[in-house]
Amino acid sequence: MAVFKGAGVAIATPFYQDGSVNYDEFGRLIEFQISNGTDAIIVCGTTGEAATMSEQEHMEVVKFCIDKVAHRIPVIAGTGSNCTHTAVQLSKEAEEYGADAVLSVTPYYNKATQDGLVAHFSAVADAIKIPVIMYNVPSRTGCNLLPSTVAKLVKDKANIVGIKDATGNISQTAEMMHLTQGNIDLYSGNDDQVVPVMSLGGIGVISVLSNVAPKKTHEMCELALKGDFAGAAAIQLSAIPLIKALFSEVNPIPVKKALEYIGFEAGPLRLPLTEIGQEHAAQLKQAMQEFGLI
Repeated sequence: MAVFKGAGVAIATPFYQDGSVNYDEFGRLIEFQISNGTDAIIVCGTTGEAATMSEQEHMEVVKFCIDKVAHRIPVIAGTGSNCTHTAVQLSKEAEEYGADAVLSVTPYYNKATQDGLVAHFSAVADAIKIPVIMYNVPSRTGCNLLPSTVAKLVKDKANIVGIKDATGNISQTAEMMHLTQGNIDLYSGNDDQVVPVMSLGGIGVISVLSNVAPKKTHEMCELALKGDFAGAAAIQLSAIPLIKALFSEVNPIPVKKALEYIGFEAGPLRLPLTEIGQEHAAQLKQAMQEFGLI
């Protein structure tokens, strides 16, 4: 049984102007997602700016989300770290709080070998009973989880069940699905490749786009899951200008502005991320207008 199928939102974390977490607005954003058909919430990932949170604050945000959602849809806690000990501790805490699964990114900066990645993810999986979804995003981590490594981990560890594939490399994705014989829950990690990834056996997306367009992202995945790839592709292609605008600067800079445009007080970004440039903000607003969001 998959943790979820369809559109999971990599949810942004609203902040007050002083940089503290705006839990009132975060709760409102969670309710907006649930009421608009989002299939799962992924909290404290890249989009949630977990990299700039203390471990205590990180887990407070995770716990708040789990409690607020109250089992209405799955909550997947981002618990990745480039320190295996920290990743293990965060994952154990998320399990204690009631997370349905954890999302664990490949260790960044350290640039582990493939043997190191096997040891890292094995340590996380051995420490908890809930499912582990691996996250492969070489453009941000400098580290690529190769298909053969994925196949070994999925075979050897029963609770390593899925992967968020943000490689952008469809050939690698196809090889991975071949080597795992499809025995992995595959989620697109790129909003502009949801349909291609699902055509190779993927079951959904962990999405930035879902922050502002949850209904359409859910619908796209639902159509693909039903085998209506033409219908899903129509939504995918219509969303390309908006997706491009949402990644005109490093995530989550544009999406926090996009949330502001639809009425959420997403607040500032934490340094070293800074406010979106005026030109990109104007392009984002236009793309959102053309997509019917504002």
